[in-house]
Amino acid sequence: MTDLFDTVPETGGGAKGPRPLADRLRPQALSDVIGQDQVLGADAPLGVMLASGALSSIVFWGPPGVGKTTIARLLARETDLHFVQISAIFTGVAELKKVFEAARHRHANGQGTLLFVDEIHRFNKAQQDGFLPHMEDGTILLVGATTENPSFELNAALLSRAQVLVLKRLELADLELLAQRAERELEKALPLDGHAREALLEMADGDGRALLNLVEQVAAWKVDGKLSVDQLTTRLMRRAAQYDKSGDAHYNLISALHKSVRGSDPDAALYWYSRMLEGGEDPRYLARRITRMAVEDIGLADPQAQTICLHAWETYERLGSPEGELALAQAVTYLALAPKSNAGYAAYKAARRAAKSTGSAPPPKHILNAPTKLMKNEGYGAGYAYDHDAEDGFSGQNYFPDDMKRPVFYQPVERGFERELKKRVDWFANLRAKRGG
Repeated sequence: MTDLFDTVPETGGGAKGPRPLADRLRPQALSDVIGQDQVLGADAPLGVMLASGALSSIVFWGPPGVGKTTIARLLARETDLHFVQISAIFTGVAELKKVFEAARHRHANGQGTLLFVDEIHRFNKAQQDGFLPHMEDGTILLVGATTENPSFELNAALLSRAQVLVLKRLELADLELLAQRAERELEKALPLDGHAREALLEMADGDGRALLNLVEQVAAWKVDGKLSVDQLTTRLMRRAAQYDKSGDAHYNLISALHKSVRGSDPDAALYWYSRMLEGGEDPRYLARRITRMAVEDIGLADPQAQTICLHAWETYERLGSPEGELALAQAVTYLALAPKSNAGYAAYKAARRAAKSTGSAPPPKHILNAPTKLMKNEGYGAGYAYDHDAEDGFSGQNYFPDDMKRPVFYQPVERGFERELKKRVDWFANLRAKRGG
């Protein structure tokens, strides 16, 4: 039985019309897939599943052009399952019902169905829930593909029934193998010198399909000799970097920037800052996050760091792009080289935890004002020691609730300006111990 959603017959020797190079080079066996040994190797998850004859539902998570669709199609071939491909972008509830009904007919006739769902993260919760009974009774074996983090985008119920396998972007060595395979198919070498060939691989940005499209363009040029990098880049536009300002790339790159600053590596910090700008990130977002880094990871070890970030932010607002981005870059460099301390951040979090756990415990009465006679009679302000009248300008009184054991939140480090602050903290602690505060 066939229907609208059954697989279109694979193109082959009888296909009419031209076929793109990427389609002609689509692997015909799992062993032909390049760059995903961590999934397909003999001891890798898919290799073990196939060897044991126990293929389970899968979600492939990875960037575009790394083989998600191809591997799914080959899995169906390896397991004699009927391959059906849909896209969450174009498929609604009515269409899904038809897909499941067709799969039930096949199942009743002894034929299993591998349902490949591209962009599966675009289905809403109710649509994702609709897959569950058909997965559980064996009507379908689900293979989903997503470029977004499944932990955030897919239901826990669906994830509990499927294994998430991570496909990685292709490395330059993988792309070179793919380019060589393309040259054999085209029966001609690319007209590029060594540096230009490497530049072409870099333009693909880890995307095998993008590389094959670029190769097809270059191979069609009628040129004498070999092109240089400058000649190549004049003829070809560099592929835009993969960057979604609301997706994984956004959070991964800001994490890389933050940790590079925290790790005192100005070169890495500038690299990730630049990567985000190249991806189209709003410099105002970066200004805010850079300022947060100054507060969280440098703190009072260098009180000037926060001021430099705010001034860089203000400079950006006055100059705009691209000149203002240099001010933010200089702030990033300063933060990476500044002494680091999260003592203030840790103290704040500890104080918040203590405030939450002690509920509504009142301050001790001796530090409360007593503007009325009733309050004076209740002991408000009684026994308060005015610190300016005490020796060293420090009374050593208790300022915590009466029944609360005195905690220590702020523990400055021996770096930067906090080294001086630590001396002050220790000095006051010694005086407080002497005066019984």
